[in-house]
Amino acid sequence: MAMIRSTVHMAFMFVTVIPFALLIVLAAAVGLGADKRYAIAASWLNLSIQAARVIMGVRYRIQGQENLPDGATSPAILLVKHQSTYETFLMPAIMPHALAYVFKRELLYVPFFGWAIGLLDMIHIDRSQRAKAFGKVVEQGQKLLAQGTWVIMFPEGTRIPRGERGNYKSGGARLAIATGAPVIPIAVTSAKCWPRKAFIKFPGVVDVSIGAPIDSVGREADELTREVENWIESEMHRLDPEAYVAKS
Repeated sequence: MAMIRSTVHMAFMFVTVIPFALLIVLAAAVGLGADKRYAIAASWLNLSIQAARVIMGVRYRIQGQENLPDGATSPAILLVKHQSTYETFLMPAIMPHALAYVFKRELLYVPFFGWAIGLLDMIHIDRSQRAKAFGKVVEQGQKLLAQGTWVIMFPEGTRIPRGERGNYKSGGARLAIATGAPVIPIAVTSAKCWPRKAFIKFPGVVDVSIGAPIDSVGREADELTREVENWIESEMHRLDPEAYVAKS
């Protein structure tokens, strides 16, 4: 049954991404602003999350929303635990601000999906040019944060199997320090239902825990990264203790 439900959900996403992507392209062609184009994209992501709930029984539960900054232009850098595609779709659906993902530019060449994200206020980088790429992240990040868009990054850089800890990179902390924006650490237990790189998903609840803002002013990047890592990994142990029993 899980295979059938997963297949139906994948087919649903494939079929629906095409009209939404074309709608974003059309919106750009007629001169609609980035906020309107983002709203279209977020609508598809939310639709996919709701479809996961209805078709596959994958639900989410949030705690710590009171930790999110108030104000239309209050800046924030979201640093999120990365276990699956689920949180990539979920974050724009639950956050009160538009989000700008930092991603590799190769995704721009993915038909429909890539064309659409290329027309959004996102930060796409060439990973082969590390110094230049980070300069672009800071430059665009400052502009986006000033207009009320939050920047979201996955400090582990890639999806990590359930119960494991990836290598936390300091890019998000460096961006926060460069812009003066606070860091919001977020733990997500998505791999319980949507395992890393797995086609078959399972019904259940994905817990999302939003930590208190961490001030970046006057901090060192490595120190700030360690604080984020310690909070997220400690929270992962609390939210999903079964995943860490064998590793304790």
